[in-house]
Amino acid sequence: MATTSASTFSIGSTVSFRSKGNPLPQTKPFAARFTSQNSLASFSGLKAATYVKCESESSFLGTESSAALRGSFVPKAQKANPRSQYGLQPVASYKVAILGAAGGIGQPLALLIKMSPLVSALNLYDIANVKGVAADLSHCNTPSQVQDFTGASELGNCLKGVNVVVIPAGVPRKPGMTRDDLFNINANIVKTLVEAVADNCPDAFIHIISNPVNSTVPIAAEVLKQKGVYDPKKLFGVTTLDVVRANTFVAQKKNLKLIDVDVPVVGGHAGITILPLLSKTKPSVSFTDEEVEQLTVRIQNAGTEVVEAKAGAGSATLSMAYAAARFVESSLRALDGDGDVYECSFVQSDLTDLPFFASRIKLGTKGVEALIPSDLSGLSEYEEKALEALKPELKASIEKGIAFVQKQPIAA
Repeated sequence: MATTSASTFSIGSTVSFRSKGNPLPQTKPFAARFTSQNSLASFSGLKAATYVKCESESSFLGTESSAALRGSFVPKAQKANPRSQYGLQPVASYKVAILGAAGGIGQPLALLIKMSPLVSALNLYDIANVKGVAADLSHCNTPSQVQDFTGASELGNCLKGVNVVVIPAGVPRKPGMTRDDLFNINANIVKTLVEAVADNCPDAFIHIISNPVNSTVPIAAEVLKQKGVYDPKKLFGVTTLDVVRANTFVAQKKNLKLIDVDVPVVGGHAGITILPLLSKTKPSVSFTDEEVEQLTVRIQNAGTEVVEAKAGAGSATLSMAYAAARFVESSLRALDGDGDVYECSFVQSDLTDLPFFASRIKLGTKGVEALIPSDLSGLSEYEEKALEALKPELKASIEKGIAFVQKQPIAA
């Protein structure tokens, strides 16, 4: 049925393109709201958009990317359809696989990735209960085709030709449980899944969500090394949720517009290894010593805050899915040639004496294009001490992951 009313589709919150050249916020996460003011015979998600409007709210995507999206999409759109205001027609051309898609993180993550205009195929894998998730999502009128894969026998087919693999599989945290308590179960799950990735899509970007990330990323690296396909530029521990929380809590504490706030978070992804660099907050804002202590501790313990609030009914699944989807979208934009994509992630690093470290990175078509060392210079005294304090715990977690794989045989 045709309609002449305006149709709007938005991801996350929004930032604005303005046709008269108003600059976009330089470092703010964002997503786009696509509004069609023309008559539509049908609506197929973001592809239906003929007019692009972004408004200054909160966001899905990473920091310095707003101007880049305008710069990369708009000229292509104008060339394709010079008679429309922007004529934005994103091309869905990337294949994403979610391993653990029927779980508490996997399901909302699958929904958010299904909304991406860049995804052509969305493969959902789990050991059970994934068929219904795929059937449900397949009814959403967005470009990607959804397929389900159940059990080890179908894992290889799930991964064939995939560009981005996201791994939220594993057991969730429960009250009183630390991330290290999860280790013995989740370590073996991640090892098995990454072996399959190495065999079927060794060139894919690999996003590790399964906790403890401080150990599961080194596990993945060791598996890939033993398989002879390790590319450190394409292995990522997803720490985006720490940044999302830091931005949210700082904006609330200082009564700032969320779109204006950008707080880099470095270190690892558990407890005191999570170090928000509040002195590097943009826009520049002053904190008392008490505020720094309170905010840092809350950001570090935010996962526990949710676990306790859910009282045994789960962990931080929705906010984690949101943050993971933001990182997936950033990766897809980098793969698509956007030259201005920055996120924080736990990756192989030489910024410290640790082999893996979370910091801001620049993403490109080949993965990690650059580490951003400037965030670690000019730290406050509090941050310098916290950085040194986190290193022994992070080092132990990394070594625990490496030792786990070295003691285990790798499947041929």
